[in-house]
Amino acid sequence: MNRVQSYRDLRVWQVSMDLVELIYEQTAALPDEERYGLSSQMRRAAVSIPSNIAEGHTRTSSKEFLHYLSIAQASLAELETQLEIAVRLNDLLPTELEPTFSLGQFLGKQLYALRNAVRNKLTVP
Repeated sequence: MNRVQSYRDLRVWQVSMDLVELIYEQTAALPDEERYGLSSQMRRAAVSIPSNIAEGHTRTSSKEFLHYLSIAQASLAELETQLEIAVRLNDLLPTELEPTFSLGQFLGKQLYALRNAVRNKLTVP
């Protein structure tokens, strides 16, 4: 079994970086008037996910890591909401976002599983 030496070794971080790339591609297609509005918010939320995973992983305690994973999961929920808003405003088509929603759902499951693993590590004597 490979030992995690860096946050870059975490599959959840790698997937979140893939999501950031997708979001940057998709927000480039948003109307110019959304450049400093929804587009900027979506990019910030997306970037927050791997950033918090990385920051949490470098902390000294599992409790701190768990906190940052929670923030990453909240940023994912924020991003998913913003994507839904873009669909409702007819800025993006649901079919365009299918891969993004699928990747987001997969990432959410990974974050949930990692949070549970870290939480379990805290409760084991």
